[in-house]
Amino acid sequence: MVDRISKILISNRGEIAVRIIRTCRKLGIRTVAIYTNVDANALHVKLADETYSLGSNPYSYLDIEKIISIAKKSGVDAVHPGYGFLSENAKFAKTVEDSGIIWIGPKWNLIELLESKSRTRLIAHEIGVPIVPGSLEPVSLTEAKKIAEKLGFPVLIKADRGGGGRGIRIVRSMEELERLFDVAIEEIKTSFGSDKVYIEKYIPRPRHIEVQILADQHGNVIALGERECSVQRRYQKVIEEAPSPVVTEEERRKIYEYAIRFMKRVGYVNAGTVEFIRDDQGNYYLIEVNKRIQVEHPVTEMITGIDIVEQQIRIAEGRELEIKESIYRFNGHAIEARVYAEDPEKLLPSPGTVTWVEFPKTEHVRIDHALAPGIEIPPYYDPLIAKVIAWGRTREEARTRLIKALTEFKVEGIKTSIPLLIDVLSSPEFIEGRVHTEFMNEFIRSRMQRKE
Repeated sequence: MVDRISKILISNRGEIAVRIIRTCRKLGIRTVAIYTNVDANALHVKLADETYSLGSNPYSYLDIEKIISIAKKSGVDAVHPGYGFLSENAKFAKTVEDSGIIWIGPKWNLIELLESKSRTRLIAHEIGVPIVPGSLEPVSLTEAKKIAEKLGFPVLIKADRGGGGRGIRIVRSMEELERLFDVAIEEIKTSFGSDKVYIEKYIPRPRHIEVQILADQHGNVIALGERECSVQRRYQKVIEEAPSPVVTEEERRKIYEYAIRFMKRVGYVNAGTVEFIRDDQGNYYLIEVNKRIQVEHPVTEMITGIDIVEQQIRIAEGRELEIKESIYRFNGHAIEARVYAEDPEKLLPSPGTVTWVEFPKTEHVRIDHALAPGIEIPPYYDPLIAKVIAWGRTREEARTRLIKALTEFKVEGIKTSIPLLIDVLSSPEFIEGRVHTEFMNEFIRSRMQRKE
């Protein structure tokens, strides 16, 4: 076991930085915040014990050299990367570790190993974890055409690295494949500096189910439940819930076994997520592994009572998991809605200055946020400004409680996605649990047509 962590640098901003600070306070751990000039008045800066400026460049949250310099100057024991930015950057993780500072996440070489989605697919295939039929390595256009012909259209072109839905194209014919192949590559070159893609069979309207994993340095690997993440727009999750309304006890045991088998095979340590899609026949296919904490982790915390950030810190300290068995029984149901600084009609970002905030007073509701009057929402970063999470004894109680909380949540000075979220949660499809990964796009198209 390493010495107890007493000070952590949070190499992130916004609501996730604030969320990490709150757990650190609970544990008596001091925090160091970093910020760019546009974030000088941000809530994570106000709440941290120490703060250091990254300067005027708004993209300095990606400046490894500056962040390491601050980590050394401030004398921290550890770095917590949150999610986004450098959280899955193997070079950053290695630099932290080489500096003698604890990295709160998986080892850099594991991040590097799993950066490639095709490599992840190959490992899963080798150990008998089902994957979507397709290529097991990056392909050229010539190879893609052969595989597509064998699989049958439609197929997906997918970026081998990166995320956020970039580089994904649904292809319904050989002509489309020839036309869109280079388009997808150019997009991922710009976003991820990679030109590698692979091909998968397109599975229509699947559900997106992920399993939360905790793994310590002593070989203990457990699952904390699954999350339903099917309500997505442009492959970005919008509403998540736990447990999934469709996963049966038998399916839960099956996907836990798949997820744990994979994580043990690669030697994963920390809090990660194994992601699956579920077809309408109840078949599951591993699609990727998220190596860091997820935006939607609060729904799991609310039905298990486990603080996942606290577990990350304890694992990084070298402690054994206190819970050695996976969790199959949950306390009620939780649903999370991501609130974006976004025009709910035009679906475009809405940066600006928050002039007033009124938080929900509904019971059993948690708000993860970085909001306060006078806070600037800059145009440079992801427009996520808050997460509203509601717990209920039943799914319906959680759903109605979340709608009430969103109705009470007032943010002035900028536009937010709250009206759209309320509409989605009130839809017959969501009420009945009939969601899938295309549901949100279909819902928005229908909503816009009704308003024309």
